[in-house]
Amino acid sequence: MTQQMSVQNLRQYLNGVWVPGHASEITSTSAADPSLVVASGPGADSGQVDQAFEAANAAKAGWAATPMAERASYLLRASAYLTEHAENIGTDLSREEGKTLAEGIGEVRRAAQILCYYAGEAERSAGTIFQSPRAGEQILVSHKPLGVLGIVTPFNFPIAIPAWKIAPALIFGNTVVFKPASLVPLLAVRLVQAFEFAGLPAGVLNLVLGPGSLGDSIMSQPHLNGLSFTGSTAVGRKLCATGAARGIPVQAEMGGKNASVVLADADLELASEQVLFGAFRSSGQKCTATSRLILDDSIADEFLEKLTSRLAIWVTGDPLDPAVHMGPVIDSKSAISVKAGVEKAKSEGATVIFEGQVPANGNYVAPTVLGIPNDAQGLKNTAWREEFFAPVLSVLRVFGTDAAFEAAEDSEFGLSLALFTRDLATVISAQERLDVGILHVNSESAGADPHVPFGGAKASGYGPKEQGAAARDFYTHTTTVYLRG
Repeated sequence: MTQQMSVQNLRQYLNGVWVPGHASEITSTSAADPSLVVASGPGADSGQVDQAFEAANAAKAGWAATPMAERASYLLRASAYLTEHAENIGTDLSREEGKTLAEGIGEVRRAAQILCYYAGEAERSAGTIFQSPRAGEQILVSHKPLGVLGIVTPFNFPIAIPAWKIAPALIFGNTVVFKPASLVPLLAVRLVQAFEFAGLPAGVLNLVLGPGSLGDSIMSQPHLNGLSFTGSTAVGRKLCATGAARGIPVQAEMGGKNASVVLADADLELASEQVLFGAFRSSGQKCTATSRLILDDSIADEFLEKLTSRLAIWVTGDPLDPAVHMGPVIDSKSAISVKAGVEKAKSEGATVIFEGQVPANGNYVAPTVLGIPNDAQGLKNTAWREEFFAPVLSVLRVFGTDAAFEAAEDSEFGLSLALFTRDLATVISAQERLDVGILHVNSESAGADPHVPFGGAKASGYGPKEQGAAARDFYTHTTTVYLRG
């Protein structure tokens, strides 16, 4: 590993002040070297969660009344801070979460871009005017903030995902209580420091650090007016049920088991490159990562030769080393679970097509390609059905486009899909037939842009989509005004 830095002190951010937590110690270690402590400090207890929501509730009226252009100025200053410090923060991200340094710096810059995009809401339409059937009257539809928002985020994009939730929440006039994954607390602190630098008023953004059980404290808060969550389907559905019981809107971006479909007419050089990126960048720890690969049998051998040739020179190791393509998974628990899942898949009939080399120490999982038998038993295989959230790619051979689409649809999830073909009619058919939130044509399954909707179908999503103009659908409610002089 590279030179050890000093251990960062973790604190809570409550009503504009950094304070020590009152609960048990949180220790964040490097994903690549678990002996290296990145940050530590006491987590928040339920009483501090109460304080966070009280502060957010006290600040919500003043923040909602602040002109949007002024709210935007805070986002722009925070964005500038992230841009200026992208390399240092990106290094912290790479060290704590485990993605490569280039990916870490790129994620920080993407977070800055997201803040800039939402600052632009101050110059976009604020509502709609409709014609009235009555003389002398106009009908106006305006948007108002929900109030106090809970934001719960995962470990895999520890600054970009919080940014794409917090930015729309703030620009539309909500106040926020932010609870990140306990595995990546330092990056949450870094994001909040950007808003602190921007001069955000006290109580508008509050940070509580702690285990997943803090989510129960959040959902029980009387001041909670909405929750945005990204994480597992099981936890997301539990939160959605609790929100429904309380009448609180919940936006949940959940699991995925995303397919890449390579048809007989595909550009195999392009497809093999993009499948590699989609499956193995960020160690496969993306909700949009490719974990299922569906190949037309006529090109399967040639494609797999191209893919494995690329993987043969794919370097797994210290994510801070510029020569490395892929780092570790987030922690030892995940590494052990994934390796056990691969062994189970093999016992169920999967064959190993490729398995890469990894360092002996650290939370590393070898980039792995598994062959899945195309029969009733094979389609029940653990590696075909379950989300490993790791650099493991399961391959199924099919005959023809219809069989490929049927295999792609054979999943409870519907987040993202990548289709590789040169035929426009096939693309149109895929758009109509495949029930996914995101369809990539001749590009990798992973990736999101801040100006377009993001989210999944089926078990992959609940509630309004994230990002783009769709964000307003969740972070505000409408008031229809019948206006007559």
